[in-house]
Amino acid sequence: MEENKTQGEILKEQLFHKKENGWETISEERKNEIYEYCNGYMDFMTKSKTEREIVASVTKMAEERGFQNINHVSELHPGDKVYYSNKGKSMYLAIIGNRPIEEGLNVIGAHGDSPRLDLKPNPIYEDGGFAYFKTHYYGGIKKYQWTTIPLAIHGVVVKTDGQTIPICVGEDKNDPIFTITDLLPHLAQEQMGKKATEVINGENLNLLIGSIPFNDEKVSEKVKLNILDILHQKYGITEKDFLSAEIELVPAFEARSLGFDGSMIAAYGQDDKVCVYTTATALFQIENPEKTAVCIISDKEEIGSVGNTGMESHVFDTFVSELLNKAGVNRPNLLEKVFCNSKMLSADVDAGFDPIYAQVSEKNNASFIGKGIGMNKYTGARGKSGASDANAEFVAQVRSILETNDIVYQVAELGKVDVGGGGTIAYILANKGMDVIDCGVPVLSMHSPYEVTSKFDVYEAYRAYRAFYQN
Repeated sequence: MEENKTQGEILKEQLFHKKENGWETISEERKNEIYEYCNGYMDFMTKSKTEREIVASVTKMAEERGFQNINHVSELHPGDKVYYSNKGKSMYLAIIGNRPIEEGLNVIGAHGDSPRLDLKPNPIYEDGGFAYFKTHYYGGIKKYQWTTIPLAIHGVVVKTDGQTIPICVGEDKNDPIFTITDLLPHLAQEQMGKKATEVINGENLNLLIGSIPFNDEKVSEKVKLNILDILHQKYGITEKDFLSAEIELVPAFEARSLGFDGSMIAAYGQDDKVCVYTTATALFQIENPEKTAVCIISDKEEIGSVGNTGMESHVFDTFVSELLNKAGVNRPNLLEKVFCNSKMLSADVDAGFDPIYAQVSEKNNASFIGKGIGMNKYTGARGKSGASDANAEFVAQVRSILETNDIVYQVAELGKVDVGGGGTIAYILANKGMDVIDCGVPVLSMHSPYEVTSKFDVYEAYRAYRAFYQN
């Protein structure tokens, strides 16, 4: 009872900031909502492992909900829903608001690419009676984590006549899978004495793809020939066609519930596909927003957001210019004004506190699994290098939205000051004049082949993004 509490206890309740375990704050009905939502998310993750597959999946979902390709629309009015796919690897979606676009956008931006292995342009070779694919790793990985696990091959081969051939092998239960071998511990004395960065050399991340020789005594490289013959029969491609291919190797794992209580999710690529899914599904719930709501699904974030599908390109600017043109309100310098009036959540994951590796985190400023969506006022490294560092006024606005909607959230930073750091697309949009803050789901084992999130945090991210769009 309140009257039995001491003055100190009452003051502590009033003044202290307590991070609560989200599961302790919800009803059984809300728990069922969370589990149902995350079932959809896990299905999405199992089927959409590459940036091309992400864009294809979100496009299908968007069109089912009335979104139109902006290239097929001549005029835009409040309530209209449009999207633009940028080379099939990044995309932008928008719902036109009741207020003029020049008053600014509510933007949430995630990225669909994840750390992986890519095939080299000349990948196939034979050695020791085996056929292999040579790979080049993409993004920040621990190389040793990618050996001795089942891998699937995803991507496209584009022939000189323009024909695009999709390839996906290793996901169906009847498909073969592939793997990268490692040295047995009995003979690994030298290897085990190396630093973790040197245990597996990048040039040794070679995918084992076959061992049966072609039945012809007069030819060499019989195993390679047999594999190429199989590929030619199935896809109509030759070795030279790999020169114009984009082939990715990803873990052949399904997204699964984790733990006896089923409270967590294990899946490849949750950085940052968890924010893609929560952002897109939040947008799909919005009707007639006051300010135009925009969802960004970018590419190349894991390698610096470069290239014509990365956030550093000007394609997003072009998309917003098209919104203005088709709303009939464009004029010189209006685009810059729109950006300066816009607010953005950079929807990217945060490093969840792992008690096994507690030494890299500062507990008061760490994100915890199961304690809601995590906000990072700044990312960057050490002395906030590369950070956009959200201003206090905008942080307060976002806090107000979250608290008004009873959304469980936490504010954190990525590890101890001197330990390291990382970045997102936040600074790129901030450079355009937007107010931006990072806001995403805490993750364990980030950048590994099998990352871990809390179902509670995933659902709170969805609720947070929906509330932001509606603000």
